[in-house]
Amino acid sequence: MEDFDPNRYGAAVVRLLALDANGKRLIPLTCGGCSSPEASQILKTLTAADLLPDAPNREAALAGLWLYFSCFEEAHQIAQDSGSPDCELWHAILHRQEPDAGNAAYWFRKVGTHPIYPALARQAARILESYPGAEFRAGRWDPFAFISFCERARAQPGSAQERAALEIQRAEWQILFDHCARPR
Repeated sequence: MEDFDPNRYGAAVVRLLALDANGKRLIPLTCGGCSSPEASQILKTLTAADLLPDAPNREAALAGLWLYFSCFEEAHQIAQDSGSPDCELWHAILHRQEPDAGNAAYWFRKVGTHPIYPALARQAARILESYPGAEFRAGRWDPFAFISFCERARAQPGSAQERAALEIQRAEWQILFDHCARPR
């Protein structure tokens, strides 16, 4: 999502995302610890309604914020406790980053087709134009193929494959967060 703008989601989200690249952070392909203790502290003290009062799916957007800052456990708890398709998609993404390809595939199967997939496919195709050596076929979004792509990218640090995977993953986060958080 080339025009990602935190201002669409309110002042609290703007302040939070300003702690790390304003929603344009390249989230690692493998989860680690929380990237921002300050963001973690803020997220612990605010509810989804405090952060995203007008969001169509506050809990899913909150899971996305935790994931943005690589706070796996907190994001996982929210995603796991909700039965919404948006939370199930965050859940799948979290397990892809764990990395647990089998568990990620299970959750992607539960999600089925998600409304963000066409936009994500278009954005992935744009990103891949800059990385002709990356081994990922653009077209219809295939989350299972992206699991495999990320697995290969992890094994090639510093490669075009890794850079493309990171940028596609960032686009995925931006598009899904927008879907969950932007007031309609």
